[in-house]
Amino acid sequence: MSVVPITSSFQSESPLHPKAAKLLSEVFERGWADPAKIHEPSRQLGRLLQEAKETFSAAFGVRSDEIYFLGEPPLGFHLGISGLLTPESCLYFSGTDRAPVHALVSHRRGQNLSALESVSEKGTSRDVLVYQPINPETGIFSPHPENFLGKVFVDNTAYGVRAELPENWATAMWQSRSWQGPAGLGVIAIKNETSWRNPLPHTDASKVPQSFSIPLALTTAVALESFTADYNEARTRTIEFRERISRYLIQKIGDVSVVGEDLQTSPYLLSAIIAGVDSEKLVSDLNARGIAIDTGSACMSGSLAPSHVLAAMGLSVTGNIRITLHPQINNSDIENLLHHLRELILQQRN
Repeated sequence: MSVVPITSSFQSESPLHPKAAKLLSEVFERGWADPAKIHEPSRQLGRLLQEAKETFSAAFGVRSDEIYFLGEPPLGFHLGISGLLTPESCLYFSGTDRAPVHALVSHRRGQNLSALESVSEKGTSRDVLVYQPINPETGIFSPHPENFLGKVFVDNTAYGVRAELPENWATAMWQSRSWQGPAGLGVIAIKNETSWRNPLPHTDASKVPQSFSIPLALTTAVALESFTADYNEARTRTIEFRERISRYLIQKIGDVSVVGEDLQTSPYLLSAIIAGVDSEKLVSDLNARGIAIDTGSACMSGSLAPSHVLAAMGLSVTGNIRITLHPQINNSDIENLLHHLRELILQQRN
């Protein structure tokens, strides 16, 4: 059986950054020690972990002692949100938030938590708001919730590097894969001054479970630095690529809606709805030609379930594709993508 190699990846699940991949085997060899102990290998590892936290501190604009690593990234939603809630709180969220937020809302409503699908309310000092600066499925930016009076959980899990946190942030989370870091590593920040309580059963003063992989934590710091440098270098080119794909879909293929076309969006993400096309078949046919794109919900890797984000926006959930533009993508990748997209779309429509 022959397998067509993927030569052009436009999926959000991107390969590990080359510089991080080069480091990974080395840090696994050095990452066996316990940083809490006092012998020299442990001390060295502790210093490396602190340096990694300083990297995140500089990139995210938070203090290094507010940063914690997670071995199970989705746990960050529960820790970041539930840790802020009290019995008197109202939780404000959006229909376009990630599936873990909706799962948490559904669970907490069963415990008589008040929750409202609204991001425009001012709330009170007891309330909590879920804020998503960039939607990971559409790339649409949302302005800072400066007028919200309560505590803000910031979901920074979209692909790419982030802008500054809002002044009223209380907790925030990131996932390593969004900057081409290793899977299985998340980062959560908990503001020192905020009234946060560990919502998990616990026996010590640790704010989060200490079960993360130390080699992955060190590797993801290298990935973040390298990805940020690549991002800054490729930003202008990436914006041009996104505009080029958008124009081609609308003008050369036709009956295509680019989601958020008239709004501020991430240069890395493009979501489109193509009329008269089975998006699952299109993704499969492109894959057979060595080109990888996404469709379906962005909340779970590999999920082809209809997008709850598009449904919440009142848009069609059929014919949807998502294209992620990595800094390493070049002009020939774009030419290849557009050629095969047009050919396969016309085949389906005919």
